[in-house]
Amino acid sequence: MPADFATVTADDLVTGEGVALDLPAATLGLRMASGLLDMVVTVVTFIGLYLLLLVAALPFADAALFAAALVLTMVLTFLALPSALETLTRGRSVGKLAFGLRTVRDDGGPISFHHALVRSMIGFVEIYAFTGAPAFFSILLSSRGKRLGDYAAGTYVVRDRVRLRLPAPPPMPPQLADWARRADLAALPTGTALAVRQFLGRLPTLDPVSRDRVARGLLADVIPHVAPAPPPGAPPELVLAAVVAERRERDLVRLGRAESLRERLTARDPGMLPR
Repeated sequence: MPADFATVTADDLVTGEGVALDLPAATLGLRMASGLLDMVVTVVTFIGLYLLLLVAALPFADAALFAAALVLTMVLTFLALPSALETLTRGRSVGKLAFGLRTVRDDGGPISFHHALVRSMIGFVEIYAFTGAPAFFSILLSSRGKRLGDYAAGTYVVRDRVRLRLPAPPPMPPQLADWARRADLAALPTGTALAVRQFLGRLPTLDPVSRDRVARGLLADVIPHVAPAPPPGAPPELVLAAVVAERRERDLVRLGRAESLRERLTARDPGMLPR
């Protein structure tokens, strides 16, 4: 497979059509601004909760009770509340909401309470106990802007307000439509499907020699997944476009059937509704 077109990076999620969706990591500046806002909110919350618990403990005038109030306030402020907030908001704290950021798993999925709790526990040490220096240098040196808590939890922070633009799908070549409809098309490997989509999207930018060379190389990877073989003499790039277009149409039909079946199974019989 031509390496220039097999560009699935660590920040890409690949759909079934071979479209790479980029989740750009948050920059150091955004992380610092978000973190400072979160620190202000955390300090204010800590002071408010501690004063509230002190007022409740004053009638007893017990030093042990005051110490317990301090420990409880720290657990609630630095662990419980941040973890619960990020879990309920799918990876967003107050600072992240303000700056359009979100914490996701390394595979791009939403985080769970376990991920949020690990981030909060490590974050207390690297941000509050060591004044944020470990987090700063970790984010600075990481290609994904990971602090130590992100490494421990298997997460990273992405920009959540980036406009996503997907390329238009390649159309079906009319001269190969009949062959594609009758052909047995197996699912292409993710890397091959992505490479074909990228190649077809960049056709106008390629010179004729490179265009033909890359098309033949990609066709050699696609042919084992197609039967029967395309008509003799068919241009490789048109065969690739036909395969991708037909796979897309079949996937849409399959998804439509699944949705129709789901609606029939979940529909309630009007005669069985309570009167």
